[in-house]
Amino acid sequence: MGKETLESMLDFFVNEHLQQMIFSNPVQKDGLFKVRVRPVALKKELRFQAEEFKENQAFHQNLQKAELGEYVKRQLKEGFRQLEIHSRLGSGTVLVGKKGTMTVKSKRKVLAPLERETGLFALSHNRQKQYVLQEGIPVPFLVDLGVMTEEGRVVRARYDKFRQINRFLEFIEDILPKLDRTRENVIIDFGCGKSYLTFAMYHYLNRIKSYPIRVIGLDLKKDVIARCSLLARKYGYDRLSFYQGDIADYEGVDKVDMVVTLHACDTATDYALYKAVRWKARVILSVPCCQHELNGQMANELMKPVFQYGVIRERIAALYTDSLRAELLEGEGYRTQILEFIDMEHTPKNLLIRAVKEGKRKDNREEIRRLTEFLQVTPTLQRLLRED
Repeated sequence: MGKETLESMLDFFVNEHLQQMIFSNPVQKDGLFKVRVRPVALKKELRFQAEEFKENQAFHQNLQKAELGEYVKRQLKEGFRQLEIHSRLGSGTVLVGKKGTMTVKSKRKVLAPLERETGLFALSHNRQKQYVLQEGIPVPFLVDLGVMTEEGRVVRARYDKFRQINRFLEFIEDILPKLDRTRENVIIDFGCGKSYLTFAMYHYLNRIKSYPIRVIGLDLKKDVIARCSLLARKYGYDRLSFYQGDIADYEGVDKVDMVVTLHACDTATDYALYKAVRWKARVILSVPCCQHELNGQMANELMKPVFQYGVIRERIAALYTDSLRAELLEGEGYRTQILEFIDMEHTPKNLLIRAVKEGKRKDNREEIRRLTEFLQVTPTLQRLLRED
């Protein structure tokens, strides 16, 4: 075969055997930040659904094969600098340089006749979701944690955990352009607990994506840290370490590229976010929980008829807490989003704060002052940043 081109790659991979295409590394910061394409069968005809992500919204359109080719070329010309293709026929990547030059590479394989026969009938609009960690491919830490069998089948009782892990990895996938392939990236997971997501993050970034990383898990529970350390050694995860310690007092590193905090209770989330800001971390992924602080502080005569109902007061306090956290991060130069995150351990739906360091601070101090005075509250993160 001659030199690989975008046209030859698309001609080979754009068919019913395609699993997904992912466009990443956007050209513009305020446009689409990711596009995912997958095949679907509509009225027994092959189509390709493009799912476009912008801020916290997703838009969909269904394309024919010929239309998809033009769509891909347009996205690589105007929207993105990277394309990854995953297929039952192999995989491919396209990298676009600043001057528009393309580097196209693919790994192709030949399917057996019986495998090729599973064509359109295997597709449907509601077919099995293509997860980052796919069912049928055993992952050692998922087997040990009881999420998978040794054959790679997801244990039915743990399917919610499997979905949660993959949803979290989708958030990691979105921020890959913010990590540096030329040096070691330091990632800290505060309050790592049993470390389902810590192991998943390390496996995805190091073993699947080959990023140079060092991951540190921190938790207060000595037995949990001992168990996680044992598993890390078992899997040969030599750049994954676990330590017992408190978020507020941790000073084990001087520079951190990404801070992850999943269900750090109440103000522990604030201390983790504060640490991230001090380190000038490029990425923050935080799933808060147990937002009690503002619930105990809020006082306002106008809102008294609403605040008198305990359940309503609790929910409002949680939403105000996370909104103020997001705004305070914006004031520190982070582009911040609050996104929906799947989590079946605490509530059916939960929120994730994703913040990416952009450098330009949002002048929102007066807005925050008016809101905190209205509620008569002093959030811990605001106090820490003010003292600093």
